[in-house]
Amino acid sequence: MRLDGVLFFPVTPFGDDGDLAEPVLARHVADGVTAGAGGVFTACGTGEFSALDLGEYTRVVATSVAAAAGRVPVLCGAGGPLPAARAFARAAAAQGADGLLLMPPYLVTGPQAGLIRYVREVAAAGGLPIIIYQRGTARFTPETVAELAELPEVVGFKDGIGDFDLLQRIILTVRRSLAGEFLFFNGLPTAELTVPAYRGLGVSLYSSAVFAFAPEIALAFHKAVTGGDEVLVRRLLTGFYLPLVELRDLVPGYAVSLVKAGVRCRGLE
Repeated sequence: MRLDGVLFFPVTPFGDDGDLAEPVLARHVADGVTAGAGGVFTACGTGEFSALDLGEYTRVVATSVAAAAGRVPVLCGAGGPLPAARAFARAAAAQGADGLLLMPPYLVTGPQAGLIRYVREVAAAGGLPIIIYQRGTARFTPETVAELAELPEVVGFKDGIGDFDLLQRIILTVRRSLAGEFLFFNGLPTAELTVPAYRGLGVSLYSSAVFAFAPEIALAFHKAVTGGDEVLVRRLLTGFYLPLVELRDLVPGYAVSLVKAGVRCRGLE
């Protein structure tokens, strides 16, 4: 799987009746791919995966795959209770998704053997490439990630905790034990704020919720950080991303609703 550049995490639009607004989603995804997204991660955190039932999720995946039209990979969220995670994985595969971002199991804090079993079960259900998401109740040891990286379906690891000591040990352990390529991602909220720190560990891929409503800013930041323009990186972090994070943290739930407000400001309801 080739993933590069700014990774687009679209929101999931709904109508006044609470139903999925598929035409709006199709335009949102298509516009993002045209703007230069390196991949589409639909029905994930920014896409309110946890708010979707299986029918809505299936429609989101189908709409996103059609809108991307094969121009970039489309990955979809899956997670929660194991039966639901398996059902979502099967639905994503049936609708032509290219892979899964595997969210944590619901509430349960289990031992490492349980996390390994959880990933194995979802991998077997969908047969799609999987990126493991370390966040919330899913916290992995270096040895666990190295073991899971041996599975043919597991292609990457996304960190949403920000424990750099742990992440460095995971990276080193996986690279020591695995001969092939394995992807690592910065998955913290408003990831651009910590991109310089993650790049110091060799992790260059990251989520961009900002791309959903201000792709020109997200692309300018990516170009600056990959091109070594530290002055522009600091300017964007200080003048845009820091105020955005401060606003995001005012109220629980703003991490998504703020992005949706931005998308509305740019012309999509």
